[in-house]
Amino acid sequence: MSDEAELLPGTLDLLILKAVSLGPLHGYAVLSRIEQISGKALFVEQGALYPALFRLVRQGLLKSKWGKSENNRRAKFYELTAQGRRRLREETDGWNRLAKAIASALAARPQEA
Repeated sequence: MSDEAELLPGTLDLLILKAVSLGPLHGYAVLSRIEQISGKALFVEQGALYPALFRLVRQGLLKSKWGKSENNRRAKFYELTAQGRRRLREETDGWNRLAKAIASALAARPQEA
């Protein structure tokens, strides 16, 4: 059995915002950062990442600018906007509430007779 977890629908944007909140990153580095901060439990396909980055820029949650990557290639770097920081806080709070509720439900034990 793999240690890799499957991403739930709607969690990719949250993970991208978190990864970029730790510092400006180019696209491939976002993938690496998500893998790193999840303890290699989460893997994002490039085919899912780039449309999500485009969508987050369009929504005003990220801004992008061209720069040079660590291997001296031209790359688009992404940073959180103020709106992105707010969304990250809101989504994190919501996710934590949901995780706590699910953990509570899963901890339920049958009543003893």
